[in-house]
Amino acid sequence: MIFFVSLQEKTMAEDLDIELQEDEQDLYEHHRIVVDKGQSPLRIDKFLMVRLVNATRNKIQNAAHAGNILVNEVPVKPNYKVKPGDIISVVMAYPPHETEIIPENIPLNVVYEDDDILIINKSPEMVVHPGFGNRNGTLVNALAYYFQTTDPTSKPCLVHRIDKNTSGLLLIAKNETAQSFLAKQFYDHTVERKYWALVWGDFQEDEGTIVGNVGRSLKDRKVMAVFPDGDYGKHAVTHYKVLERFGYVTLIECVLETGRTHQIRAHLRYIKHPLFNDATYGGDQILKGTIYTKYKQFVQNCFEMIPRHALHAKTLGFIHPTTKQNMNFDSELPADFARVLEKWRNYSKVQPTEE
Repeated sequence: MIFFVSLQEKTMAEDLDIELQEDEQDLYEHHRIVVDKGQSPLRIDKFLMVRLVNATRNKIQNAAHAGNILVNEVPVKPNYKVKPGDIISVVMAYPPHETEIIPENIPLNVVYEDDDILIINKSPEMVVHPGFGNRNGTLVNALAYYFQTTDPTSKPCLVHRIDKNTSGLLLIAKNETAQSFLAKQFYDHTVERKYWALVWGDFQEDEGTIVGNVGRSLKDRKVMAVFPDGDYGKHAVTHYKVLERFGYVTLIECVLETGRTHQIRAHLRYIKHPLFNDATYGGDQILKGTIYTKYKQFVQNCFEMIPRHALHAKTLGFIHPTTKQNMNFDSELPADFARVLEKWRNYSKVQPTEE
């Protein structure tokens, strides 16, 4: 089965050998075109076919119907005729790279499905799509099998992504029209998402905001770093709220105002509250607590209980591409996350938390 994956997304995964998360603007391209003074009236879909590389007329029309083509900041239909001086703004998914994917019968936790979209609750340790070191056993392989057996006429498209070891809600478009409509929402960061994270340390405040550019580390290309002075990387904002305190670790809710690769993980390390058991960002060490052997064994047991970073994409909200209704979904925590929370909950009730 052919599965549509952004060519840029696939290239990044294979070239960098990095688990990609949420930099949605890497999946979409933005064009700003000022129409020449000598331009004669011409349908905008025909005009853009000439100006945009690898854009088919059907894809342009889908983008227009989804409200992704604006002229002078006003959405237009495909039959709009461009005039000299018009300022055209276009948001489109990068041309898909048609990759032959081997369907694999891997169970999926389907939360919702209709003719346009599919929402799944991704299990931890599942890679989203094939890349360097992960050719099989990915979510895309599982989706190929799922659509082959349930809806072979669909052309599923990934519209965002979450890390291999991040569990939670993931949205898939089932056709190009849905993809175009959802692309604008992800590009504009109007999709509502909340993540639950178990992090090291306690917080003095109940809520806060982390601001700092996120970019690839200058020392290690496989991780992201925060550049507070804004001289490198991309602008990133993460809001957080304390949900439950356990003394040495805290359960928080994170809301992304922007969506950069590894944004939550990099931002939390930056404020010295890395994700619990996040080996990439230093959370797989005992960073808070006592010096006693019994406590060290307790933490080690917790690490074994959740052998990945403790981050879950809990909720997802967006406008449906066809009904235009606001849709909101919530997901259950995976078993490993729920168990480690309960373990810390019980521990905090009977143990002092003095440093």
